[in-house]
Amino acid sequence: MTEPDLRLRAVVPAPLKVAFEALTDPAALRVWLTEHADVDLPGTYEFWGRSTPDGAEPHQRVLHVDERTIRFAWTVDGVESTVQFELADDEDGTLVTLSQSDLPGFSEVLAGTAGARGALQTFWSLAIANLADYLAGRELTPKCDFTSAELHASVVIDAAPDKVFESMTRPEQFRQWFGANVDIEPYVGGRFAMGGFELDPEGARFVEFEPGRKATLRWGDGQTDSWELEGSDGKTRLTVMQSGFDPANPPYPGWAGWLGGIAALRRYHELPRWRSIWRQVEVAGVPEGIMAIDQ
Repeated sequence: MTEPDLRLRAVVPAPLKVAFEALTDPAALRVWLTEHADVDLPGTYEFWGRSTPDGAEPHQRVLHVDERTIRFAWTVDGVESTVQFELADDEDGTLVTLSQSDLPGFSEVLAGTAGARGALQTFWSLAIANLADYLAGRELTPKCDFTSAELHASVVIDAAPDKVFESMTRPEQFRQWFGANVDIEPYVGGRFAMGGFELDPEGARFVEFEPGRKATLRWGDGQTDSWELEGSDGKTRLTVMQSGFDPANPPYPGWAGWLGGIAALRRYHELPRWRSIWRQVEVAGVPEGIMAIDQ
């Protein structure tokens, strides 16, 4: 495999054999990964569906399989790349390493010109987060629907709205669960910038900010991100929405990234001895200072 453009390492709470079964059992894949899967190793490893980029049909081809590794070619938007899952024992379960080559440049992804290939990094981040929750017996986070321009999802978090809102708007807490550096000015008109104001002086602006209830960010291109929180019995129903974009080119990379973040936010509040599942996130071309993964 050539040097990958993406490398994700995460610890999932299961022995290696159980984790490998979750990666190779088509019934399991249909729960945590996407709608359709067909696996008959060593010859077939296919998945497709609306929760898969360019997922109308399967486009995978097995390259190598052993008791710890699955490597396959995956053609997305006519471009073939190499994907590899590699498993290793870890004191907290199994270390899953996902790598992929031949991805579009980060600048293309930000500009919205990378097509379905632009969402591969956040597709895998969300998938691995759901794999971890699947193996823990937890409820999964909604997947990204790559066939819809309605970007809207709701989850229930076992924490009070004030606590959830605080963790989404205080930089030191946001950094912990999301795994990215951020600067936040928590008031209407205040800025929100991934990577901090040094990397993005303008960022997005809060056009709504009601502590414990809701917030809306507006970006320079007119796109908005909204969070609404509703409390009941000590829990929070969090609804996130994106709007204001070209419906012919929905911002799936960012949306899948937010969904992966919500999976992390749920674990942050719900696990008594919380620790991020992520051990490494490397994405070619991402400016230094954005990612914040504590080993």
